[in-house]
Amino acid sequence: MSSVRARTALGATLVVALALVVAGVALLGVLRGNLVDQAGLQAEVTARSVASQIGNGTPFARLDLPDDTEEHPVQVVDGRGRVVAVGEDVQRIEGTGSPGTRPVAGGAAGAAGEVSEDVDHSTGEVTVDGETAAYRFAAVEVAGATVYAGAPLAAEEATVAGVRDAMLAALPLLLLVVGGVTWLVTRRALKPVEGIRREMAAITASEDLSRRVPEPATRDEVARLARTTNETLAALEASVERQRRFVADASHELRSPIASLRTQLEVGAAHPELLDVPGAVADTVRLQQLAADLLLLARLDAGERPGAGRVDVSALVRDEVAQRAGDRVPVRVEAAEGAGVDGSRGQLARVLGNLLDNAQRHAETAVSVAVRREGRHVVLTVEDDGAGVPEPERERIFERFVRLDDARSRDEGGAGLGLAIARDVAVRHGGTLRVGRAPSGGALVELRLPAAR
Repeated sequence: MSSVRARTALGATLVVALALVVAGVALLGVLRGNLVDQAGLQAEVTARSVASQIGNGTPFARLDLPDDTEEHPVQVVDGRGRVVAVGEDVQRIEGTGSPGTRPVAGGAAGAAGEVSEDVDHSTGEVTVDGETAAYRFAAVEVAGATVYAGAPLAAEEATVAGVRDAMLAALPLLLLVVGGVTWLVTRRALKPVEGIRREMAAITASEDLSRRVPEPATRDEVARLARTTNETLAALEASVERQRRFVADASHELRSPIASLRTQLEVGAAHPELLDVPGAVADTVRLQQLAADLLLLARLDAGERPGAGRVDVSALVRDEVAQRAGDRVPVRVEAAEGAGVDGSRGQLARVLGNLLDNAQRHAETAVSVAVRREGRHVVLTVEDDGAGVPEPERERIFERFVRLDDARSRDEGGAGLGLAIARDVAVRHGGTLRVGRAPSGGALVELRLPAAR
């Protein structure tokens, strides 16, 4: 049973079959109980009719018993358990006060009295003219005697048997209808799923992530599955495209320092006196930095989580700025105490270094760094007095290998990975990184991180 339709149809058929069997048994039980109660009521009417004669003083031998003994067998037993009256042609009787079928001698006298309101019921068998049948008996007491009257249960048995046979005959047909309808309904419901499966198989075979699965016009689970699948395909397509661009840009960025370094080394090999050692070292350092940036981005893309340590952001800023005492543009620091966050000191130091490098690269005369506590967050801002970032470009600068000033040389402008790395690290620390306009007109970069618990 590898088909969902087959399993569903079989399951629905089994459930309906079980429900019908339980309902049929309950119905037969109720029907049987009602018919037995009706027979008991008929027997009670006959028993009270005979008991009223005894209550009026009629002797036992002169009781007017029903002529149709097969329909209403009667037995009267006195207080000593003796049979004092019995229906005609009764040969055997069970389920009453005595198995006797012949009135005893000396039991011809009766006494007047009240007929009891209570009635007892029992079930037994009676043989009349050689034929044995089941009866429902009603027992009524009067003047020290007990009148037993019966009503046949043959009609009850026949009715129950007829209903049972009809149910058994209809059950297979009903189950066949249920199974067929369930198969058709399930097939119709799963038809969009098969369309999704075929399209996904075609996408896998063609490797064309721009294709999408068909979305049903309904609002059920299948439609939501199709929409989620298309959203996943869109995200996968964007991820693959982003990976392709990353590989292409990385290859392009690596080509320049490698080519420059090779050229210098080849010139140095042929003419040692022309070897530009400082230039070769600079190209090597730039190549090393670019490789480190690419490695860090690869680890971030792989989902690397920051370390679980406590970092004092104010102390981190002071340490970083102290190492830049001889830079072209001085850095002014305003750092409040108690600005601790949870995370990796190495990664946060890399973020701060990238932000300061970017600010010093574009500043005219000054760069300012401020650290403050705002509620449950620690906010670090880096401000410069340069030309600033145009508003339409404030999100694009966080993309990888993006440099707004294309005329800037690669040595001065970097590879365009610093801000991308900074934002990725900020996000993985549960924070945000955005750029705005400083009061001086330059760029204002704000890093907001959750304060340490």
